[in-house]
Amino acid sequence: MPSRPFPLSPAPWLRRYRRADLGPDLLAGLTVAVMLVPQGMAYALLAGMPPVSGLIAATLPLIAYALVGSSRALAVGPVAIVSLLTFEAVHRLAEPGSADYLVLAATLALLVGVIQLGLGLVRGGVLVNFLSHAVVSGFTSAAAIVIGLSQLRHLVGVPLASGHPLGTLLDLARRLPEVHLPTLALGVAAIALLLLSRRVARRFPGPLLVVVLGTVAVTLFGLDGAGVRTIGVVPGGLPSFAWPTPSLADVWALLPTAFTIAFVGFMESIAVARSLAAKEGEQVDADREFTGLGLANLVAGVLAAFPVTGGFSRSAVNAQAGARSGLASIVTALLVLLTLLLFTPAFHDLPRAILGAIVVVAVSGLVDLGEARHLWALRRSDGAVWALTFAGTLLIGVEPGLIVGIGVSLATFVVRSAFPHVARVGWLAEQGVWRNLRRYPDASTPPDVAVLRFDAALYFANVGFLRDTVERTLAQEPDLRGLVLDLGGAHDIDGVGVETLHQLLVDLEQRGLRVAVAGLKGPVRDVLARAHWSEERRAQVAWLAPEHALRAWGLPVADQPPGADPPSSTSPEPDTAAPPNRQD
Repeated sequence: MPSRPFPLSPAPWLRRYRRADLGPDLLAGLTVAVMLVPQGMAYALLAGMPPVSGLIAATLPLIAYALVGSSRALAVGPVAIVSLLTFEAVHRLAEPGSADYLVLAATLALLVGVIQLGLGLVRGGVLVNFLSHAVVSGFTSAAAIVIGLSQLRHLVGVPLASGHPLGTLLDLARRLPEVHLPTLALGVAAIALLLLSRRVARRFPGPLLVVVLGTVAVTLFGLDGAGVRTIGVVPGGLPSFAWPTPSLADVWALLPTAFTIAFVGFMESIAVARSLAAKEGEQVDADREFTGLGLANLVAGVLAAFPVTGGFSRSAVNAQAGARSGLASIVTALLVLLTLLLFTPAFHDLPRAILGAIVVVAVSGLVDLGEARHLWALRRSDGAVWALTFAGTLLIGVEPGLIVGIGVSLATFVVRSAFPHVARVGWLAEQGVWRNLRRYPDASTPPDVAVLRFDAALYFANVGFLRDTVERTLAQEPDLRGLVLDLGGAHDIDGVGVETLHQLLVDLEQRGLRVAVAGLKGPVRDVLARAHWSEERRAQVAWLAPEHALRAWGLPVADQPPGADPPSSTSPEPDTAAPPNRQD
């Protein structure tokens, strides 16, 4: 197997770039830049940052990712959920928009970058498998609602209570007479236009259109004088580097959110990167994604911006526009830099209601109630995880809700592993297999003998359940004279499992029952071989299949399927000579 490249080595596209890809990359970069400029400013406001911070976060961090990341289409930059998490963490420590707030947001980006870069270097991409899809979907859906409600103050022109969705809605209901109608009209018109452009032409830069129209409306009709709040002065010029100097107490306070953003941002990025790569038959390296996002956040931190990650909508637009490599992201970053240099004065009259509308429409597609129904139909436990994560995020808070979801997901896993599937099985002669008698009632069973199939690894948390199942079977059928345990589904066994299995065999034999264990895989037999059992005991647990043990007992097993070799007059010997590390 070829060795995997170092996660910080140059991105694959740099080593094999083709001139034919230049045109599509330039077009895709331009398309995403047109979309990213208004989105970046909108997400900066969501994060409690000045609008220019969103533009800065959409420059050099994109280039840093493009030089290392493995996805050709992932568009990195400010995104709604990460911006919300940034606000949730930093506004508890400093006033939004203040100098201290900017330092803490940059510190948070640095912490996220260090975590992601470190995980990438130690090849920690496998950690993505421990955050279940139900948790991510439930969290994203609820966070999208929280984000949408947080923008109400911009859409109605009235300061509203923040921090809890229900409190925001109650405050809005109380202050309905104070709603600023021109602001509300601008916001509603922008939402309608954005939804229309999304439906009619997905590639059309709807956010840029509403930004232009909203700015023109304010300028022509003097709406700022009528109370419509605008962005105001947006500083221009190239971004400068500055290392934040927070207190140690602030670093410790931000660390839990940094881990949350590191994982949530990575999950969002890897999900969209893999979905886009699958359409092109390409592969995405999770370790490279960690290092690429880590570098992007480190750069965002030293630019006094805030955490970034890959976004769903922009990445989809990037792919649809024909992006062939990371050069498309570099083009996007350069065009945003050009905007910072030349065009920031044009945003002076941009209404905040327009940016709020952009955020609301962007996150509306993240609320996926259909996925909840789908998960519930597939497996109710997954549906319950989705629902509890959703409810926790919406009612308790963004970070606590995610913790609730992860906790419930892990508890569900523990319960499943502690109470695995066990079946009483019978023999299907035509197919030559053992199957669950509840599903195949016509399967034959040997007289006065039960064959139980245990479908899980044997370890300390579930060996008691195996013993209890055996005891229930014997209590229900006191006339049983023999028991065969089919442990073919057990790929592993720990020390408690070894001792419990041995004691179970001893106890059953003392009751006068014949007992055999069949189907053990090589790794399990290797552990048992080191358990210092007697040769007789090892032979008792080494039958390759239940029918072999039954024939050795002289019991009838239904005929073999047509064309199969008839059983020999001597029963197959148990497999007692498993070599070390045998993986069958």
